[in-house]
Amino acid sequence: MTGPLLKVQNLKVAYGGINAVKGIDFQVNEGQLIALIGANGAGKSSTLKAIAGLLMPTGGEVQFRGWTTKGMPAYELVSLGLGLVPEGRGVFKRMTILENLQMGAFLKTDIKTFDQNLDEVFSYFPRLKERLSQLAGTLSGGEQQMVAMGRAMMAEPKLLLLDEPSMGLSPIMVETIFDVIRNLAAKGMTILLVEQNARLALQMADGAYVMESGLITLSGSGKSLLEDPRVRAAYLGE
Repeated sequence: MTGPLLKVQNLKVAYGGINAVKGIDFQVNEGQLIALIGANGAGKSSTLKAIAGLLMPTGGEVQFRGWTTKGMPAYELVSLGLGLVPEGRGVFKRMTILENLQMGAFLKTDIKTFDQNLDEVFSYFPRLKERLSQLAGTLSGGEQQMVAMGRAMMAEPKLLLLDEPSMGLSPIMVETIFDVIRNLAAKGMTILLVEQNARLALQMADGAYVMESGLITLSGSGKSLLEDPRVRAAYLGE
């Protein structure tokens, strides 16, 4: 494959009479961690859902691994290597931790690969191994976030979409989750991170985009946006 792993061109998303995304362009190259930051209602989650096949764009184009994804159902995008950790975690609450992880690997038929992937998830989240038979709905918010991330990792994604992974978590759990994101990025996983904690996101991002009212208003390296006075005033409380 030549070119970016993910290319978004003039993407528009509308639902319920609201123009949530108003024509945005960005790309993610293989091995990059790209952050998408902005206030509530900026259109970040709508963008991820459109990329993942959960919302039908009203305009523009998404290309993933050179394929135009228009009309592709979400499960086909998963088979192409797109993984999503949704906002709110979205675990199967009446299933055990193990069953949730198995759902992430439903396209995998090689038992040996499944076991290897499971061991890798446990290396990041040892707490899950201790509680494999526990129902996911009985876990804390942080533990459910671990399950959601582990489930996505079981599919061996080429691109991991993370939608607000720190939302509602304690500071200690936020650090745990972001340590895992850093380690995944360091191992070469390509990640598109939507995150309200702008400081944390920009500190680890190779590149970043700022969304406001459905439009991308700023872009650059994570470091350059951290130092941008507009970002510091609007998102870092300075």
